[in-house]
Amino acid sequence: MELFDSINRVGSMLATFSRVGLLAPLRPDRYIRIIAAAAAEGSTTTVGIAIAAQRCGDRAAIIDERGTCTYAELHRRCDALAAGLQRLPGRTPRAIALMCRNHRGFIEALAAANRIGADVLLLNTSFAGPALAEVVAREGVDLIFYDEEFTAAVDLAVPAESGCTRVVSWTDNKVPGLTADELIDANAGRSPDRTSRSGKLVMLTSGTTGTPKGARRSGSGGGGVADLKAIFDRIPWHTEETVVIAAPMFHAWGFSQLALALTMACTIATRRKFDAEATLALVENNSAAGLCVVPVMFDRIMALPDDVRAQYPCRSLRFATASGSRMHPDVVTAFMDDFGDVVYNNYNATEAGMIALATPQDLRYSPDTAGRPAPGTEIRILDSDLAELPAGSTGQIFVRNSSQFDGYTGGDSKLFHDGFMASGDLGYFDSTGRLFVVGRDDEMIVSGGENVYPIETEKALIAHPAVAEAAVIGVDDADYGQRLVAFVALATGSSATPDELKQHVRDNLASYKVPRDITIMDALPRNNTGKVLRRELQAMAGPTEG
Repeated sequence: MELFDSINRVGSMLATFSRVGLLAPLRPDRYIRIIAAAAAEGSTTTVGIAIAAQRCGDRAAIIDERGTCTYAELHRRCDALAAGLQRLPGRTPRAIALMCRNHRGFIEALAAANRIGADVLLLNTSFAGPALAEVVAREGVDLIFYDEEFTAAVDLAVPAESGCTRVVSWTDNKVPGLTADELIDANAGRSPDRTSRSGKLVMLTSGTTGTPKGARRSGSGGGGVADLKAIFDRIPWHTEETVVIAAPMFHAWGFSQLALALTMACTIATRRKFDAEATLALVENNSAAGLCVVPVMFDRIMALPDDVRAQYPCRSLRFATASGSRMHPDVVTAFMDDFGDVVYNNYNATEAGMIALATPQDLRYSPDTAGRPAPGTEIRILDSDLAELPAGSTGQIFVRNSSQFDGYTGGDSKLFHDGFMASGDLGYFDSTGRLFVVGRDDEMIVSGGENVYPIETEKALIAHPAVAEAAVIGVDDADYGQRLVAFVALATGSSATPDELKQHVRDNLASYKVPRDITIMDALPRNNTGKVLRRELQAMAGPTEG
């Protein structure tokens, strides 16, 4: 029976990989070159570049503001940059940081670091000098790639006397110091010396409530072919198509989509800075099959005037994947009404990879669901005593899968129970087996003895026709223990008073879920991945008692 099951699993995997084009009829000599290229680079997130250079070297690998770069050209540039890193004065870099926006320089730096066996630290491009300095020192970085626009922050965090080598990865001007292009030009035609060292990938948590932690992932940062099959069985990826990646590549979600696109030898169309109309134009003009975003990008696209969106029907689009923060249910429905049932909501964690996935069918059923557990992933909902809860009951979300989380670089780790890791979120399963996430476990407050989840109040506020976005936090209260405070941005041309919004919540929710204070803002503070910066809202709330 076990043999029969194994044969079935292998057969199913081969069928999936054939359907998406990973297994394709090629000449034997082509397969030999592909296998040799893969063996030379090893199991890294960018091994797809070397494979694609042999499989379809003339295919466009990246389309950015500098134009088009083929896979063969990209492979040569990555080799030259890796060789240049090995020839720098002193020892070969062992910990390389990337502070880059979405462009070819990010990919080249990543691949070069992989090819010399260096650890890679992905930095948030919104970091200021002090936060950057703290993270770079903590992770022992000895070389940093950065875009010219971040020079001021890098000057503060990595001064010349620090001993950390600085390499500019993107510049529109002639700048002092070393650039990636100079290293590539000086080492054209060279390949790096082989190394037995296998670098780690360190991704930073979002840090919306404090200093980001480094989440260390081993190897390629994923769970291998079983995870690929799980994705392909749910989302219609195919090799050698065009995918627009608008989500920041330094973030776990955007990075995973980049790695997947490279694995599939897809053409990656991207821009350094997100613009809603320009993103639709990238999809339309390149006949893109896929679009990878963070949820706030859906908001910005649907906020465009109807006549602007109508210029970009995007009929080639088969999937639009999102992760990184909560999606607004009305925006999800509106996007699918305009562009077809193409939205896939991924519930991911930096530490755990893909946890659950909502297909367009799931989102039509309930546009705020996180969907069903990803294949190969188990989810349990546990109470405070770590007992499993039935459907309909809210508790802590625990997950077990093949993701290779090796702990935080600071030495601490996640809570584990019976082999399951706490995701840090609260949620529940409904009667159909779909998962719903109600918020972070540190966001729930107790007000007057009642458990209150801010997301419920946020949803009620967003349902008001005058509200574009809302965030709700808990603050201390002398009488009730804790109470809710809301921050709201109104839709363009709309008006509403705090009292009107309170009454709207009161009409839809229990009285203890009505925020005591509502502040109307021009826009909510967000990081590069679209998550609301709650620590800034906490600071704005000021003194919390009395």
